[in-house]
Amino acid sequence: MTAPAESVARVAHDVERLCTNIGYVIQGKPEVVRNAVVCLLAEGHLLLEDVPGTGKTSLARALAMSLSVTWHRVQFTPDLLPSDVTGVTIYNQASHEFEFKPGPVFASIVLADEINRASPKTQSALLEVMEEGTASVDGVVHPMPRPFMVVATQNPIDMEGTYVLPEAQLDRFLMRLTVGYPSADAEAAVLRTQKMGPTVENLMPVLSRIEVQGMIRAVKQVEVAPALESYIVALATATRGMSELRLGVSPRGSLALLRAARAHAATHGRPFVLPEDVKAMAPIVLAHRLILQPEAELQGRTGAELISRALQSVPVPRAVSA
Repeated sequence: MTAPAESVARVAHDVERLCTNIGYVIQGKPEVVRNAVVCLLAEGHLLLEDVPGTGKTSLARALAMSLSVTWHRVQFTPDLLPSDVTGVTIYNQASHEFEFKPGPVFASIVLADEINRASPKTQSALLEVMEEGTASVDGVVHPMPRPFMVVATQNPIDMEGTYVLPEAQLDRFLMRLTVGYPSADAEAAVLRTQKMGPTVENLMPVLSRIEVQGMIRAVKQVEVAPALESYIVALATATRGMSELRLGVSPRGSLALLRAARAHAATHGRPFVLPEDVKAMAPIVLAHRLILQPEAELQGRTGAELISRALQSVPVPRAVSA
């Protein structure tokens, strides 16, 4: 069923409000902010990977505080236990019953700060939560609230005392973004606006939980023509034959690209996907899912470079009917 034009137009309008609000904190990075919102509407999880001080945590907090939803921040450390994330069942002596005490993962937006500093056991506790939207504790399945999004940060430079995210967990993130350094003008604006303290503390919510749920429903109705479905599959297939890769894009990656392209189209007010939506989302949705050969890594090849080559090699559908 195709999304009504008026509902998609409403999505685009609300996205502008949300991006403007976040932009008060994240200066000079409109594309990064918009992509983070696209990830939310596609019901995906976001990995922010960059050097310290570029605004990764601020972006995650600004997104959370711009919405009237619950959010929790978890500082990942080597001694963090899985139960510190998902929760624990304890015995209540007053009621003589076992009670479940939910952990910080039970929130609509979960900020997992420096996720690669936690042990693999704790990292794996997030796998079920991120994929299924549920947490199993002592054999009982507990559902997450909706919407639900994990925003994780990691520093790719300082690797001492860190645990590299396994490929299975990387594959659970819909997008991987880098914030990057701001321009000189944007950095000067940061100095002006934050000299009295962090502006993220002053943000007010602009969208309610019900509004976000309605936007997500509208995104799911955005039309994808069969030709574009074949285009996405062709892109994934192209990576699987590259000699520089041990593993190309999985079917989960193809599905992730489809979801992101739908959300990207909706944020631009279109009830149907165009090839440009797929092209815009492919680098940030697919690059982190590639596993390079050791020789390719030594030669300085990157996942983004190989996705760019796939986009150039696969013919774009000329006529797409919505």
